[in-house]
Amino acid sequence: MAQQAYATETDNGGPGSDRPGSLLRRLALRLTDGWRGDPRVWRRGVVVAVLAVLLALVMLLHAQIPNVVGNLGSLSETFLPWFGVFVPVLLILAFVRRSATALIALLLPTVVWLNLFGGLLTDKPATGGDLTVATHNVNAGNADPEGTAKDVAASGADVVALEELTAAAVPVYEKALATSYRYHSVQGTVGLWSKYPLSGVRPVDIKLGWTRAMRAAVSAPGGQAAVYVAHLPSVRVKLEAGFTARQRDKSADALGEAIAGEPLKQVVLLGDLNGTMNDRALNAVTAQLRSTQGAAGSGFGFSWPASFPMARIDQILVRGIEPVSSWTLPQTGSDHLPLAARLRLASSG
Repeated sequence: MAQQAYATETDNGGPGSDRPGSLLRRLALRLTDGWRGDPRVWRRGVVVAVLAVLLALVMLLHAQIPNVVGNLGSLSETFLPWFGVFVPVLLILAFVRRSATALIALLLPTVVWLNLFGGLLTDKPATGGDLTVATHNVNAGNADPEGTAKDVAASGADVVALEELTAAAVPVYEKALATSYRYHSVQGTVGLWSKYPLSGVRPVDIKLGWTRAMRAAVSAPGGQAAVYVAHLPSVRVKLEAGFTARQRDKSADALGEAIAGEPLKQVVLLGDLNGTMNDRALNAVTAQLRSTQGAAGSGFGFSWPASFPMARIDQILVRGIEPVSSWTLPQTGSDHLPLAARLRLASSG
């Protein structure tokens, strides 16, 4: 039987092959209609091209932005992934201006952004693992602590860390989680609930004058791991002072020092660090540990604010442990989203 050839009509009325990419090619030709033969396509849009280059430089050299004035460097690093939003805006302006120069310049921020964050767009979760952990800043003003506790427990986590606990709410969380978690400890405003025995429980001094961090060893079937729970001080963005984070930075240094001195090889840090993995001010912590989201999550895993997440300031970080998967949990009565991760302990192979 003879093979039938399929053809499409080209712009000049003749036949053309309906191959992949032809639709995009026709769309590109329509968008650039009238550009060919116009020498001004290289002279127009210089401002847009300059903005594209500046955008690429800010993302590429973000670590060089000084923190001297208003901690501008840390502020830009906190929301660094969102700088990519400016690329399509500039792309539209480039087409409006009919500027070939601007279009070529836009390749720079596109490549830089993909180099920084493109890996987060791939699907990395795997199966397996032997320990599921979760962390949640439950919010001191949470109107439904019982419901929040049950929602987090429903994730099936073996170990749950809660931050921003109030004295009045602690008994509610203890009662709600008692059925699922046999072992627990509350130190100041943070707590740890576990299906497996806890030992070596103690508060961790992060230079605040009250307890907002703790450490415990969890004896899981796959091996023993040191679990740290921390809630670093909040940061504020003020017109007169910029990004105020001095106390947060001081506490991060103290927490990093405590983790550096941890004798156990397997370490998990759960908590609200009030900063992202990109923020240089958290280097004392992040330089030692690996983000489960970056290693085994899908997407950015933004956790705050819960109503419209814009940054991942809550973290699950590990050392000497293999992340298998990482994800955000559904919204609760808090202004943060809870996070969870599945881990493979080293002694379990």
